[in-house]
Amino acid sequence: MIDRRSLILASVAAMLPLGASAARRPRQPAPKTFDYGPAKLDIYAPDGATGLPVVFFVHGGSWQFGKRSQVNAKPAFLLANGFCFVSIDYRMLPEADVATQAGDVEKAYAYVRANIARHGGDPNRIVGMGHSAGCHLIALTGMRGGLPGVAALILDDTRAYDLAALSSNGGMVRAYARVFSDPTQWAALSPASYVDGRKHPPTFIAYSRAAGRGEESKAFAARLRATGTKVTVFDGSAYTHMSINRDFGEDGDALTAAALAFLKSTVS
Repeated sequence: MIDRRSLILASVAAMLPLGASAARRPRQPAPKTFDYGPAKLDIYAPDGATGLPVVFFVHGGSWQFGKRSQVNAKPAFLLANGFCFVSIDYRMLPEADVATQAGDVEKAYAYVRANIARHGGDPNRIVGMGHSAGCHLIALTGMRGGLPGVAALILDDTRAYDLAALSSNGGMVRAYARVFSDPTQWAALSPASYVDGRKHPPTFIAYSRAAGRGEESKAFAARLRATGTKVTVFDGSAYTHMSINRDFGEDGDALTAAALAFLKSTVS
């Protein structure tokens, strides 16, 4: 059953300006691909753009799979609404452990911040966004200060905010148990470990109906709010773990409407 909040947001999405409508949106733009060192990234930008805010996206895939081209409607939607969009690859397990992957994300971000102006983006208005494993990596690097100057974060559906708590709650199973098999690394790889007394960038946290997502997301949000950080939580219990990512940018999507409102309030 779709919750009342999602119904309201879906109605808001239906009233978005025509530039955000799938019927009026341009076809998926072709990206320009660059090598940032460990891997490659794609930059999507309108022709002749200058000074646009940027969404920097990290894909999911259990830290083992996925690729930068798996972006669905995100680039077309965001370009139609006045943004540049970047999607990155990073090295996968078992070639690279999670700590190395986080380093890759930080290197990609540094490359984008140094070069995005020549593609029409504003290096001082970059929003980090990730889904699933990518959500964890964006949260980890964003909280620990590895994305200097990042304007905001959009965290889309992970349980890996606090790995020790996840284990205590019986959630260290399946992919999580395989990827985070060494308890001595849990603190260093937990975004929650870096939430201290200082304020962090405005953060949008979405969760699906997949097991445990709501509990872990709300606990992380509460921890962030205690520092004075601006936090928006989206109840995505109408979504599966996959659809909460796949549907982003589709016409009438409730999460898209809420995330766009957040983006416009922080970087537009």
